[in-house]
Amino acid sequence: MLDRADAEAYASWFGCLADPTRLQLLHLLATARQPMTVGALAARVGVGQPTVSRHVRRLAELEFVFVERVGTASHVRVNPDCLAEFPSAAEVVMGQAPVRAGSRRHTLAPWQAGGGDA
Repeated sequence: MLDRADAEAYASWFGCLADPTRLQLLHLLATARQPMTVGALAARVGVGQPTVSRHVRRLAELEFVFVERVGTASHVRVNPDCLAEFPSAAEVVMGQAPVRAGSRRHTLAPWQAGGGDA
């Protein structure tokens, strides 16, 4: 059974993606398969750089993406562990996969458990 703490953690991950701009940004980064600057992301999504920066910050909080400063630019790349693990989170919620035994890091996504590489 999905306990309350796990449900709250999953809700935070899905909540992060409950914004169309964040979904577009994550999709762009996942399909680009290379880092993109915030400026390039803004141009592709059609919103301002401050808006993209705010959304990237939110995605980075849960390690859906990693951000690296290069000079004055921020280079954003998708977290490959997230791409591999996130679909299983949806399967757990929908009852199509078992809840991970011993998974008690409620505030961390499965892709965060290894500490990331940011």
